[in-house]
Amino acid sequence: MDPAIQSIEFLARSEHRVMALEALLNKRLDRRDLRAVTGASDPTVGRVVRDFEDRSWIVRDGPHYELTPLGEFVADLFLELREGMRTGETLREVWQWLPLEMEKFAVEYFEDAVVAYPGPNYPYEPVDRVTHLLESTDSIRGLGTTIYKSGNLEVFCRRVIEGMEMEYIYSLPILEAIVKWNPDLTARAFECENCTILFHDALPDDNRCGLNIMDDCIGICGHDPESAQLEAVIDTASPEAREWAETVYEQCRDEARPFEIDERSTASQEARGNRLRVEPQ
Repeated sequence: MDPAIQSIEFLARSEHRVMALEALLNKRLDRRDLRAVTGASDPTVGRVVRDFEDRSWIVRDGPHYELTPLGEFVADLFLELREGMRTGETLREVWQWLPLEMEKFAVEYFEDAVVAYPGPNYPYEPVDRVTHLLESTDSIRGLGTTIYKSGNLEVFCRRVIEGMEMEYIYSLPILEAIVKWNPDLTARAFECENCTILFHDALPDDNRCGLNIMDDCIGICGHDPESAQLEAVIDTASPEAREWAETVYEQCRDEARPFEIDERSTASQEARGNRLRVEPQ
């Protein structure tokens, strides 16, 4: 076996080794400290420090142990690998809903993501998650198939009517489908001054997923292109993810054109007549 793989296996098959290495990355520790950090017995801690010394990862200074430069290098790389694998485990059930066309998307932006998808025992988890996010924000910007033909549309419209600042970029077919879902409620939301709609002819990933930017987090919502069912919600408060989302949104916004209704009351009347004429200007 490759010696590098053997070293990874050496660490990975002992939680005590990983905990000790991570603790030593932050400060010098004696054996009593290491017992407290790892929860291991004194003989086990003794084996851990001897193994680390044999690999030149730590040195002893009186009663304390500290990482060598080599040990710091190994610890940083191993813990980075661990975090990457955690992200992989978090996202593996929803990978098909991640944006493929949104420029500069990176999986590492979603290391601390909250993921919701229909489980065998409770299929409404993603709908509940979107509802929670909508109830927790005073503003929202988005593009594409984010809140679309799901149990969340009623909450979405209600929050707009209550005063939530909303700006959305839609393709024409998506907006038409949303209006068709409930013309009356949609018209009431359109009447609000805090509601802004823009059109875009070729939104990235528009047939699979969309992007939301809220007060405290950003989110990706994935929908089945055939049924329009909400399949996944992936949200994160990561600053890196927010910077990426802002860049994507502003680029799409620059390419979009406004949707104007001459008289909001006219739009309301048309919608309540079961037909809202949706026309980009």
